[in-house]
Amino acid sequence: MAGNTLGQAFRVTTWGESHGPALGVVIDGCPPGLPLTEADLRQALERRQSRGLPSATRRSEPDAARILSGVFEGCTTGAPISIVIPNSDTHPGDYDRLRDVYRPGHADITCQAKYGVRDHRGGGRSSGRETAARVAAGEVASRVLATAGVEVLAYTLALGGIAARVGRVTREEVLASPLACPCPSATDRMLRLLDEVVAAGDSVGGVVQIVARGCPAGLGEPVFEKLDAALASALMSLGTVKAVEVGLGLAAADLRGSQVNDAITPRGFASNRAGGILGGISNGDDVVLRAACKPIPSIALEQDTVDAQGRPARIRVGGRHDACVLPRLVPVCEAMVALVLADFLLRQRAIAATPNWPGNQWMDWRPGSS
Repeated sequence: MAGNTLGQAFRVTTWGESHGPALGVVIDGCPPGLPLTEADLRQALERRQSRGLPSATRRSEPDAARILSGVFEGCTTGAPISIVIPNSDTHPGDYDRLRDVYRPGHADITCQAKYGVRDHRGGGRSSGRETAARVAAGEVASRVLATAGVEVLAYTLALGGIAARVGRVTREEVLASPLACPCPSATDRMLRLLDEVVAAGDSVGGVVQIVARGCPAGLGEPVFEKLDAALASALMSLGTVKAVEVGLGLAAADLRGSQVNDAITPRGFASNRAGGILGGISNGDDVVLRAACKPIPSIALEQDTVDAQGRPARIRVGGRHDACVLPRLVPVCEAMVALVLADFLLRQRAIAATPNWPGNQWMDWRPGSS
């Protein structure tokens, strides 16, 4: 099975299935001397857990991550970092009746078409449970970004059609909200909606906004390795994400060039409609992305499908599932953006190490600098 590795200079490979013994990740290319402990990983993974919401999965995993290599006395060594996250609350028997039928909206039927075999226990490799390994890797990537003063922050921007009104969001605001939404009035309406959705046996999606602050100019390539393309690809590797916007996104298609271009002044950009990326390369402004997420396909309502022999069937998906995954997806989106930025940062540092490299004046340039 290919497609399990992300990055070039900062390479991340995840492994494991939803109801297997464990999940894990191997990280190669992490610089030495960065502080990292198992407590750091567990704190990051706690944000991905269900928060006790009635709309959240009843599966309760402690996510007790263990570092097996690459860290000594609380610091990275430069060697490959291996992290394992045991699965302890598995109920594979819940899925026995799904062995020979395909769940609508899931990867069951496509995995069967590709491999001729599939793990029917909660989707196996395609399960959202796999993202725990990404969050662990994202915590390591955040340590790399911190050396350049870069911080990635994500939050719920909309849920089930209810949009939050936000300004400059703080991490404290996001952590204080049960839905990772920095707008209290929108959060209240979202929670009421979720009660209705749970009662109906259905699910809803929404939008996660991700902002990378302090990102230096110069990350990304002008053709096939554009930063915005890499970020969109990373976010769309998440099963629930169906679209990604950068800056103005789709709204730019309805405007004129004079309304879209960000004027450049001696003190930086006058606006940030580009979302911090021009020509596939970061421009020193905040990188702003939005990930549109579909509703979780595992619902309590009866649906039409077919069985392994192609015969019509009716299915009601049981098990323990979220009615809305957004609060738990927020740290996963943060992790994916951090992984890409860490990779591109290390690649750019290799260029900047070239003797007499002329780009030094721009690497530390920020909007608002003189």
